[in-house]
Amino acid sequence: MQPYIYKLNIKLRTQLLAQGFERLPHALLLAGPAGLGKREFAENLAASLLCEASTPEFDACGTCPSCRWLTAGNHPDFRRIAPAGDEDAEEGATEKAKKRSPGSIRIDQIRELEDFVFVGSHRQANRVVLLTEAESMNPAAANALLKILEEPPSSVYFLIVSSNIKNLLPTLRSRCRVVSFTTPEKAVAAEFLGAAGLEKQATRYLALAGGAPLQVMQWKNEGQLTAIDALVESLIAPLSDPIQLAARWDALLKNENAFRLEHLVTGIQRWLFDLALERMSGEVHYHGDWPRPKDIAALDPLALLAAWRELLPLRRSARHPLNPLLFMETLAFYTLRALRPATR
Repeated sequence: MQPYIYKLNIKLRTQLLAQGFERLPHALLLAGPAGLGKREFAENLAASLLCEASTPEFDACGTCPSCRWLTAGNHPDFRRIAPAGDEDAEEGATEKAKKRSPGSIRIDQIRELEDFVFVGSHRQANRVVLLTEAESMNPAAANALLKILEEPPSSVYFLIVSSNIKNLLPTLRSRCRVVSFTTPEKAVAAEFLGAAGLEKQATRYLALAGGAPLQVMQWKNEGQLTAIDALVESLIAPLSDPIQLAARWDALLKNENAFRLEHLVTGIQRWLFDLALERMSGEVHYHGDWPRPKDIAALDPLALLAAWRELLPLRRSARHPLNPLLFMETLAFYTLRALRPATR
């Protein structure tokens, strides 16, 4: 874990390991909004549990055989479970594989853990299962994991990461100790971003990310910040023709490979939500540090919220639209209709 990420959740880690590994529950559910370092926290904890010469502060030494194997990605007592990608749909995959839903954790991934959990350790020490995006488990996978968690061996630790704990089975949550991650204080988050090399306009992007500094870092590393700025600028003083506005967004997507259609829809929804909130309460949630559009007082908050709702089905289909340009033209039409001054 990079030092500034480690520092972000150091207090939480100290509390969790106050009594050492002996009192650590064998199933931890790391829960909270995305962008708070839950996965990095889990990876660091997994390294500490597997280390054969950990420090008095329970940090991994980084030099023992176990640490070297983990760094190389071939530790025999470590398993990582994550949502299956789109690779199953590639040419040459079996028909059964092609029918599997990408982006979910499947039952066969969980069943593969049974031998790992119940057979025994290669190093006669701890074994660790790191399961990320747990909310993406389908029901069969969740029930299979529940059975494994009922009576796990004492040397096996499950580190389960979720950004949407409400989507997990209540029985699964009851088998784990929930470790809640919350957004850090603004000063701590700003210091974190400064240490990571992002000082300019950190507050602006933190607000847009809901206070999650690692979300901002992801945007920076993927080169999305320029596209985010360009999108907001297109909404502050939008073109009046939906076809021209859609063409502007299309050019933005083509120039910024990491900024995809689903990011575009999400950004527009946040803008519409903020305008409605500002009209009703005078407050802004996401865009406080951006210039405000002219004539906000003339906008209809109900029309803004209606457009926000109209974008929900578009957001769900944004990953695989049949016609991307037509999709953006529809998006632009809904947006511009909501930004039209209310008639009196």
